[in-house]
Amino acid sequence: MSDTLKIVVPMAGFGSRMRPHTWSRPKQLLRVANNTALGHVLETLSTVPDPNNVEFVFIIGYLGEQIKPFMDEHYPQYKVHYIWQREMRGQSHAIYQCKDVLGGPMLMVFADTLIETNLGFLANETAGGVAWVKPVPDPRRFGVAEVGADGWVKRLIEKPPTMENNLAVVGFYYFADSLELLSAIEVQMARNIQLKNEYFLADAVNILLERGMKMKVHPVDTWLDTGTPDATLETNRYLLDHGRDNSTEAARAGVTIIPPVYIHPSARVTNATLGPHTAIGAEVVISGATIRNAIVEDHAEITDAALEEALVGKRAKVKGMKGSVNVGDDSIISA
Repeated sequence: MSDTLKIVVPMAGFGSRMRPHTWSRPKQLLRVANNTALGHVLETLSTVPDPNNVEFVFIIGYLGEQIKPFMDEHYPQYKVHYIWQREMRGQSHAIYQCKDVLGGPMLMVFADTLIETNLGFLANETAGGVAWVKPVPDPRRFGVAEVGADGWVKRLIEKPPTMENNLAVVGFYYFADSLELLSAIEVQMARNIQLKNEYFLADAVNILLERGMKMKVHPVDTWLDTGTPDATLETNRYLLDHGRDNSTEAARAGVTIIPPVYIHPSARVTNATLGPHTAIGAEVVISGATIRNAIVEDHAEITDAALEEALVGKRAKVKGMKGSVNVGDDSIISA
């Protein structure tokens, strides 16, 4: 891969399904296990063949001004272009906003979708495109790839009415020539190929396939989501079960820890039971609490509570509550 790889990450959406947390932060900056959702995406992307020859293209919108300070603080080694998407007109429209910085090979990655894949194979990839897929029992609510007998993708189908094509496209694509993709998007827009007033990337890919582009599928076993509270907690459980647990280092007097958990070293915890499947952020203060299957963000305070299936935002204060809570940043609730 001689040309610089451009990694395009659309993240301009409102994240409305993750409110109240997304009233104050883009969902990519919400905690899952030991990192933000965006941080986990960047972990996967670090496996590209030549990480020193990569430029990120972040498509930002609502609350997008928070992304650059986050990247400057935590990932200063990366070169990042920030492209504003002023109108929400779909995936293809978002990518087209990047036309001035694209050229050469590109990856397109949705920032609320986490997969486990090693991208090293791209060093020798000769196909014009790759779509990462996962077989699913019922494909009708996904976009799927229809693969021909020769092993190449014939077309992408959004929400197929039938079950025979079960390879769900997970929101991760490689294109050998990003300018060809931009050309296809121009055709898509000229033909006004939309769904619910949005231009979907699948339709631009189908135009590339009509032109003769060779696209293959690359299967993944793990496909996680952070688009809803339930999905975020499920992803948190998976990540803690698979390598993000730090319960051994997190042990402290007066605290019962039931693995797996992630507890930031700066958290101050007394007289508490934490876990399983609980992530505690930086400078969190917990006293007299039982917390399980939960995510507690930085600087939150929890006192005399028994929480389960809970999301607690930054600097939130929770006192005396029991059961499931979903508390946004800087909120205060008490029983």
